[in-house]
Amino acid sequence: MSKAILLTRQPADNQRLGRLLAAQGVDSSGLPLLELVPVEESDAQRRLLLELDRYHLVIAVSRMAAQLGLERVDQYWPQMPVGIDWLAVGAGSAEPLQQAGLPVLVPEDGQDSEALLRLPLWQAHFARPDLRVMIWRGVGGREYLAEQIRAAGGQVDYLELYHRQPPVGVAARLAAVADNVGGIVLLSSQALSHWREAAGEAWQQQRLWRCWVPSVRVAAQAADLGCEDVVTCGGADDEAILAAVRAHPLKD
Repeated sequence: MSKAILLTRQPADNQRLGRLLAAQGVDSSGLPLLELVPVEESDAQRRLLLELDRYHLVIAVSRMAAQLGLERVDQYWPQMPVGIDWLAVGAGSAEPLQQAGLPVLVPEDGQDSEALLRLPLWQAHFARPDLRVMIWRGVGGREYLAEQIRAAGGQVDYLELYHRQPPVGVAARLAAVADNVGGIVLLSSQALSHWREAAGEAWQQQRLWRCWVPSVRVAAQAADLGCEDVVTCGGADDEAILAAVRAHPLKD
């Protein structure tokens, strides 16, 4: 019997990707390694939102960030302010913004900060003496993006909308399914870290699983932890993962 691929995103994401994999004859099971918990709005965040119309760009780095950001904006802006360029890291991050009727730019040659910064619109924005950029994200992450914008003279403010934590009981659930698993999809460095922690004493066996990761950066982190079979998907959306699994399937 062939081994299954362990999907580690949020339940709805795992279910959707699992159906797509099943259509290709690939077995999978779902085990979220990150619980995304919305953070309570602070006075500082409220001030950022009230000044939304003063920003030239807003960047959503995840679907969750886009969804929660829109919910916050809706409290203060009956109509979305005009003159903002909306960017998203990938198709999943862009979808909530598109559903809200916003014209969202998504890079076509990658799903990372480098790809975002290759978009042509930055040339005009970096020429501004007063460039202001707001990044919607979870707590932490995307520091490279902010560093590059600040180095070009722009101001960057974070709207941190959620934090990530390991789900309760994840180690026991991982141990219960591990014997049937031959590969794992990990779409962030935090998911990788939580997997290593949840594996515990079984890490020496689990690190031999095939790992599909979204970027060269996460691939390097996996290798540093001792993973020996790492596949870079070139993105974190379903299409990128499916293509990588097709190109590097698990062996029976």
